Amino acid sequence: MKDISQIMRQAQAMQAKISEAQKKLEAMEVEGQAGGGLVKLRMTGKHALVSLVMDRSVIDPAESEILEDLIKAAHDDACRKLEAAQDEELKSVGGGMNMLPGFKLPF
Repeated sequence: MKDISQIMRQAQAMQAKISEAQKKLEAMEVEGQAGGGLVKLRMTGKHALVSLVMDRSVIDPAESEILEDLIKAAHDDACRKLEAAQDEELKSVGGGMNMLPGFKLPF
């Protein structure tokens, strides 16, 4: 059995890595787009909307549903990219840890 002080040092090191990764993920920005780039948005790692850019050709009051769908699709695209980037970052933090399959860190 490992010495308790060694286990505590490993836990502290892991906590520091998790804290660093969390700060990096919160500062991250991703871009989502839809309609071949007609609608683009940027979102932070905290899921805050930073910007939304729409081509004028999709701004038609008579067809507002299309614009709504494009915005939703761009948001979904950004969320998928953010999740993939977060998963990749957390792999580096969890490297070497023997976690249970499917276990995710608490953020």
